Amino acid sequence: MSRLEKVKEYIREVPDYPTKGVSYKDITPLIESAGVMNDTVDLISESVEDVSYSKVLCAEARGFVFGTALAYKERKGIVLARKPNKLPRETISQSYDLEYGSDSLEIHGDSVYTGERVLVVDDLLATGGTARAMCRLVESAGGEVAAVAFVIELSYLDGRSLLPEYHVVSLVPYDE
Repeated sequence: MSRLEKVKEYIREVPDYPTKGVSYKDITPLIESAGVMNDTVDLISESVEDVSYSKVLCAEARGFVFGTALAYKERKGIVLARKPNKLPRETISQSYDLEYGSDSLEIHGDSVYTGERVLVVDDLLATGGTARAMCRLVESAGGEVAAVAFVIELSYLDGRSLLPEYHVVSLVPYDE
């Protein structure tokens, strides 16, 4: 079994969560297995090996898991995108739409330097709103989005359509 097949095997589908008709993609079995977690981070790293970047931006909470591990592995800095009022210094903010409403993310205003290339990492690409907001945060700070990487992509929700100007990679696509 390939590393990628093993990663997919460790993503548990939970039917009717959080609401009826939704098939939740649970990554906790994946992160609970040291070997599979390591393989996942290695596969993300390999998928962007030709991309030049100096920092990884990831969103709380599950994005922190993969973004932090990747930043450590690649010896890169990390930028934390958090919900409003969670960061102690001056921030910049970006709002986005969700399947069930809207939300915002913030980063410290001095976390990304003008011209700095940043890799955006998250666990899941669904409708694309969160990913687009993360990219906009990088650009609002004066940086450049080097690429956007995900562990899981719900292809049937067409989140890539909100990210046409970016290089997007995902490890495990779900077509339905």
